[in-house]
Parts: sequence; structure tokens; C-alpha cells
Amino acid sequence: MTAALFEKRQQPAAPLVDTHVHIFRRGMPLIPDPRHSPDYEFTAEQLEATLDEHGVKFCVVAAASPWGDCNDYVVQALRTRPLWRGTAILEPSTERIVLEQLGRDGMVGVRLPFISLRELPDLDSWPWRKFLWRLADMDWHVHLHLDGPRIPQVLPQLERSGVKIVIDHIGRPDPVLRERCAGFEAMTRSVEKGRTWVKLSGGYRLGDHAVELARELCRRVGYERLLWASDCPFVGVESTTYRSTIDWIEQAVPDPLHRHTLGLNAIDLYFRGVARTACA
Repeated sequence: MTAALFEKRQQPAAPLVDTHVHIFRRGMPLIPDPRHSPDYEFTAEQLEATLDEHGVKFCVVAAASPWGDCNDYVVQALRTRPLWRGTAILEPSTERIVLEQLGRDGMVGVRLPFISLRELPDLDSWPWRKFLWRLADMDWHVHLHLDGPRIPQVLPQLERSGVKIVIDHIGRPDPVLRERCAGFEAMTRSVEKGRTWVKLSGGYRLGDHAVELARELCRRVGYERLLWASDCPFVGVESTTYRSTIDWIEQAVPDPLHRHTLGLNAIDLYFRGVARTACA
């Protein structure tokens, strides 16, 4: 099915794809000193109910940093849900045979939760160069979560590797410098090169200027490399509601056709085969 035909079968005002959600079970093993330590669970069934309530049929489950590379529950959920995709947290030593099996299970990329690290890894080292080469060769993407001021420390190496790049939460720019932050500038230039996407998400984490930041990014780069995400279930800020994240993107991107473009971007990036099957 072509993107145009898919577009005709959808309501322009409805989010097509939520590109960043989390699921986890109570009792899953936490890494040492996690950024967050949820004392509750948000199951695949709870996520399904939330998406259904808001008319969202496609989602991308991002492995959550508190559980490190324990991707087991996400993989189990993806196996029985053809309209879901996922990104895994993995060590750079992960062999290709493991990546290929994860791909069959529904994984399409690797999450880099570098925001948790005091010292960033050396992406020019052999293990990382090999790993990024494998991901690029498989047409996977890396899903970068990092504070904006440090994005310029890793973005050039990621670009050189040839891997597709997806940046979380409008690049989490410095709250004072905002769009003048070096990371925001580097992210904008990277999008213009054609292999980087940015999630218009996490507004509730970015403060009062989140809408302005999103609009400024749209003004600079257009809409063809932008995505929408809720970040449900809002770990650490659980008072946030799913509806509020939809309201936020409607403020940030007022034109429903532009918001629809965000969904089509996600279909192209994550769901090319599934979209044809699901909408036939």
C-alpha cells in the first residue's frame, strides 16, 4: 500500500503512531543506581488499553533504562503484536545472530540511554565501530537519549557510522540556552543531512518552552524527519496523562496535516511492511 492510500484511510487529526512508549513488570531486575526505580508495573495489556482509548494503533516500545539489557518482557510482547515495534538496549559486543533474532521478534533498533552515564563511551573504539556498522548494515537505527549539551560529543561518530539516528525529546536542549544550545544546533544540522529523525516528545519534561522549541525545530527543518511520541507511562512524572501529550503536539504542530505527516514518517521508518498488511 502506498503512503497516499494509507493516508486516505486515516483521520488526519488522530495520532497514527506513538514512537516511544515503555512496558515493564513489577519484579524485573533493576540495574545498579538506576535513574528511576518504579514501584509499579505498566504491562503490555495496560498499554494496549491506553492506545485503544486514544485511537492509536501503532507503537514503538523503547527499552527502558532502569532494566538495562533485560529486554525479555518487551520481546515477549512484540512477538504477539504485529502493530508494535521495539528498540532494545544492548551491549556493543552483541553478535549479529542475536540481532537477527531480535529483528524477527520485532526489534528495529538499539536504544542508547547515554543520559544515565557520567562518561560517554568511545564510539570510535573497535567494539562500537563494529556494532554501529552491523546496525547500519541491517538498516536498523540508534535511538539516542542524551542531554543536549553533550549531543555534539557523539553525533559526529554516529553520523560517520552510516547508521540511522533517532533523537529523543527534541534533543533535551539546555533549559537556559534552549534553541541556542550546541546540541540543538548540531541536531538540526544532522536532520538536514537526511539520516536523522527527532521525536517531538517529552514536552512535560522540558519545561514551559517545550512548545516553542518544537515549533522552532519545525521551522528550521520542516516535518519530513520528525516523529511524535507520548513517552507513556511517564516514568518519574506519573501525573502526566496520555491525553495531555496529544494536546501538547496539537499545540506544537497546529496543522493537522503536518501532524499526520509525523505519523507517516513513523510508518516509513518503523512499519513499512506492517502498514501494508494492516490496512489492506
